[in-house]
Amino acid sequence: MKIHEKYIKRCLQLAEIGLGRTFPNPMVGAVVVHKGRIIGEGWHRKAGEAHAEVHAINSVKDKSLLGKSTIYVSLEPCSHYGKTPPCSDLIIASGIRKVVIGSVDPFAAVAGRGIKKLMDAGCMVSVGILEKECRELNRRFFTFHQQQRPYIILKWAESRDGFISPKPSEASERKPVWITNQYSRQLVHKWRAEEQAILVGTNTAVSDDPGLGTRSWHGPDPVRLVLDRQLRIPKESQLFDRKIRTIVITDLKNSVPGNEVNLVFEKIDFDKDPATQVAGILYKHELQSVIIEGGRQTLQTFIDSGLWDEARNFRGNEDMGAGTQAPKISGRLVSETRLGADTLKIYRNDHDHNI
Repeated sequence: MKIHEKYIKRCLQLAEIGLGRTFPNPMVGAVVVHKGRIIGEGWHRKAGEAHAEVHAINSVKDKSLLGKSTIYVSLEPCSHYGKTPPCSDLIIASGIRKVVIGSVDPFAAVAGRGIKKLMDAGCMVSVGILEKECRELNRRFFTFHQQQRPYIILKWAESRDGFISPKPSEASERKPVWITNQYSRQLVHKWRAEEQAILVGTNTAVSDDPGLGTRSWHGPDPVRLVLDRQLRIPKESQLFDRKIRTIVITDLKNSVPGNEVNLVFEKIDFDKDPATQVAGILYKHELQSVIIEGGRQTLQTFIDSGLWDEARNFRGNEDMGAGTQAPKISGRLVSETRLGADTLKIYRNDHDHNI
């Protein structure tokens, strides 16, 4: 293994610890190496707090070694004042003169400026080490800044015979019908904690009365979005409990109630490419990623528009016999795993998104 790749891999391991907690910032890991030994490491833990380079440099016990060390960073050090000072300035001030970077930062306020500042200060800078892997880790961040839309994840569960939900029940009780086991359901809550937003359609909201939080996992709740063209979701629904920020997307022709802190209404024209308009609303609200959990019509709308990046498909171990068929998708199958009796398949949409 090439020596630079070895330490950038460690940066990636550290960076991933921050998944779901660094938005709107990217995940970044950094290590300080002296004579083939890691003497400091760190990762970005939360937006507004110290960046990976700060933690890595501060963790070095013998600061006299910094001038003879190399710092490895999975993403270009920032060069601007945001909520924290520029990391490129800290690297220069620390005396480190060798910097190895995984990938250039696509954010307009950085985008090569950090590299230039380091080079202008006399640092030896290497860029593009495991670049593909570094971009893959921050695919949400890159998609948001390069395509001006969120990274879109589709998720659904279907029965062994290919149904996503049973025939509509005549019962008045609103509750979900579980297709998968408890382990799969807990994994879904983990995923929710890792993304910024979650979206469902009207039928799912009406029939299941979902809360869309992370009750089975420790982590932040995603912003909730619901498509409600005719504003027919009952007002006593969990989605309207004001406990989690919720965005209701409705039709241009409807009168829209006033917005509140945790309940916001946005209008689109459902007859004109709704998937693209929804992606635009997510971008407007600076949401870098979204899990679309259904139902079938909502999922198929994004599939047919080609506006998705990743699909996560659970298949349970029992037949349903009849009901609503699961969406039809074509993409590159990247993994297939077992969760007890359930099967999880993950697909990627290999469209040209420069990741």
